[in-house]
Amino acid sequence: MMNCWKSVNINKEFGLNRVYLMSFLTGLLSFLILYLPFSMLHGTHDMKDHGFLPLIVILFFLPALHRLMHILPLVLLYKRFSVKFKFRRRMLPTFTYQCKSKLSKQTSMMMALAPTFFITIPTLIMSCVFPNYFAYLVIFAAVNIGLSFPDFLYLNYFARAPRKCVIENAKDGYDILIRQREA
Repeated sequence: MMNCWKSVNINKEFGLNRVYLMSFLTGLLSFLILYLPFSMLHGTHDMKDHGFLPLIVILFFLPALHRLMHILPLVLLYKRFSVKFKFRRRMLPTFTYQCKSKLSKQTSMMMALAPTFFITIPTLIMSCVFPNYFAYLVIFAAVNIGLSFPDFLYLNYFARAPRKCVIENAKDGYDILIRQREA
């Protein structure tokens, strides 16, 4: 028998507008912090400019790629999940995923950190390797860090949860469950 240790819904706890504002500010601050060292590292390299349209297209698909990176640990660990595709405001294609089973604390933490490990870190490495494109790559990394802000909030709750807990994907957040002690 399992008892609910904590139900976590950051949108309800902090407010959706505050989470969006903090995500935006985190992304902006991370761009400001990352751009300066990379521009000093690369100095006077010629920047390749392919126009505004490719930048917008890639930034348009970045949130979907971010969500796919959350699903990647589930695929690698052979966990069952369902994916539902929909259109938001009849224009923006989006999808949601729901894990069919309860996850361990470590798996949940890997899911929360997956976009950072698979998008942000490789993008920053690529900005060192390809100096002509470092500005674009730093923008992608900063936007992904901004998108990861809610993940870091969930990660904070997961890290403070008991060691042997089980985390269940609820409708609007997560339920952290612990095994009830036998009397």
